[in-house]
Amino acid sequence: MHARINLAEQPARPPRGGNAAAGARTLIAAREFSVFYGSKAAVDKASLDIPAGFVTAIIGPSGCGKSTFLRAINRMNDLIPGCSATGGLSLDGQEIYAPEVDVVALRKMIGMVFQKPNPFPKSIFDNVAFGPRIHGTGDRSSLGEIVERSLRRAALWDEVKDRLGDNALGLSGGQQQRLCIARAIAVNPRILLMDEPASALDPRSTARIEDLIGELRGDYTIVIVTHNMQQAARVSDMTAYFYEGRLIEFGDTGEVFTKPKEKHTEDYITGRFG
Repeated sequence: MHARINLAEQPARPPRGGNAAAGARTLIAAREFSVFYGSKAAVDKASLDIPAGFVTAIIGPSGCGKSTFLRAINRMNDLIPGCSATGGLSLDGQEIYAPEVDVVALRKMIGMVFQKPNPFPKSIFDNVAFGPRIHGTGDRSSLGEIVERSLRRAALWDEVKDRLGDNALGLSGGQQQRLCIARAIAVNPRILLMDEPASALDPRSTARIEDLIGELRGDYTIVIVTHNMQQAARVSDMTAYFYEGRLIEFGDTGEVFTKPKEKHTEDYITGRFG
């Protein structure tokens, strides 16, 4: 019998400014957590507490373990041959790598948005309705409500409400990415993982995605991997800096960017390498 992970409610709209996440409830906790590709550690004994309802950015140079750590949260690394994990990674105190965990139920609670928009070659409506249908919602009226609500949350409804039957591949890149966000939140997840969600977009579309992250903040716990440090500073409450698989520093975004505790962090943020 697979165990289901039940996530408690999170605060509606956490405060911004100062050390915003101080005292917040921890939702995702890593303890000496490592991910291996064969014998090579892509993430090496990382320990950090990601607070519920906030935006946490993961920064660092290419190949530092950012995306590997992100994908570990919803066990997408399970799909990679030879990949294994050690140490602890938990949601609300429940180990997600425990053998009894229901991975399908876990992924229902954790939406994922990738670097390149990846809408299905289906209608706009069917893209958003895809997840709810898989999870048992078949009534057209209920699906319509979910689709409208999700598209509104993704700031896309007004642009597509008159062409829901059109192929999603006809949307612009920025619209496609917002559609993917709508698809992710249609199954009512508690967590949104975003792997460089704006890196393939133009500046205007990037700004829309950043605004959307701000609007979704509080209703979801968001973890975003980004190579763009200015973006991390703009959208996140907490920042984790990885280098060669190791977590170098984790803390309030304002402090990490203006008063980093580690010289290594300062050197990266000021452009001395990376």
